[in-house]
Amino acid sequence: MTAQPDTAPSTVAIIGAGSIGVAFAVLFAKAGFGVRVFDPVPDARGRAGLDALDRLRLLADHQLLAEDPAAIASRITFPNSIETAVRGVDLVQECAPEKVELKAELFDEVARFAPSRVVLASSSSAIVPSRIAESLDDATAARLVVGHPGNPPYLLPVIEVVPSPRTDAATTERAEQIYRQARLRPVVVRREIEGFIFNRLQGALLREAYCLLRDGVASVDDIDEVVRSGLGPRWSVIGPFETVDLNTRGGIESHAKKMGPAYARMGAERGQEDPWTPDLVARATAERRALLGLHKWDDRVRWRDEKLMRALAARNNSAQPQDS
Repeated sequence: MTAQPDTAPSTVAIIGAGSIGVAFAVLFAKAGFGVRVFDPVPDARGRAGLDALDRLRLLADHQLLAEDPAAIASRITFPNSIETAVRGVDLVQECAPEKVELKAELFDEVARFAPSRVVLASSSSAIVPSRIAESLDDATAARLVVGHPGNPPYLLPVIEVVPSPRTDAATTERAEQIYRQARLRPVVVRREIEGFIFNRLQGALLREAYCLLRDGVASVDDIDEVVRSGLGPRWSVIGPFETVDLNTRGGIESHAKKMGPAYARMGAERGQEDPWTPDLVARATAERRALLGLHKWDDRVRWRDEKLMRALAARNNSAQPQDS
């Protein structure tokens, strides 16, 4: 893990005042950053200021802020030009529409005004950074990454940091540092792939949901209920590998032996021939055992259950009618 600097960067620039731009503004301002938001449409800048304050007030209503919403909102400004927005910042977070040419044009302009040390990050949901960087010079490409957030990032703290083969390693490290200072949890995507990790996982579930609906297996609401009341609560505590590791005594290796053939048949039914080969299972097992020895398996199962109990209790309490 890269060491964090002692103090947070003073300012970030956000290019694009749509919903994700506003969400990033809230995130960074809440973490103490100065935030400059630029959008070529003046009305968008005005609307973004109101939207940011509204979201901050909603966070305060749920006791999720340590400061007054207006004080946090005062850190967000709306300069009239890209040049003013990016001069002297530590990171530029591009939040423009999902169009390669537009993003490349913006980064080409930003690079003319932003200091050479500044990280250039795209909020792209699926476009790999090498495509954005195709028309950019080497110096600009070297400081370009994708910084793909969970949406909204002020509630979902994961962010995918995706370098291209032309990205300097120091850029990736610096991006990680800045995002950590904003209280995000960066995950470095080690190889470019369309959709990255978040949307690939989300897409796999969504594709199967559509198939189940198409094949008359269940209704839209019933499929959603399985996620709402089953997969969702569990995944809010642990991910898919830890889930199967804790679901079967003996851990992930035991689960693969027992359930691997069934999952292979389910995949083949959808035309996906990706069996869990012995070497792949061995790799997953080794990584899980490095994180959790089997001698701690029972304790971790208990920890999982207690986490779910707390979540269930909180959900039940919130469902209780309030006193009039």
